[in-house]
Amino acid sequence: MRVELDEPKCVASGQCVLTAPEVFDQRDEDGIAFVTDVEPAPDSLDAVREAAAICPAAAIRLTER
Repeated sequence: MRVELDEPKCVASGQCVLTAPEVFDQRDEDGIAFVTDVEPAPDSLDAVREAAAICPAAAIRLTER
């Protein structure tokens, strides 16, 4: 799976970071999220799917490889 985050759409809620901290982080200056691992390990995929599902801005896109 490949993970992409549309930073301009991000509203800095931090839900992705709380749900999948091994894949997402937030910038200190404005709280906007970013992806730290674009191709996460299989054991992280459930958390990444949940993060995408609960993102209030629908800024996370997942593509199966």
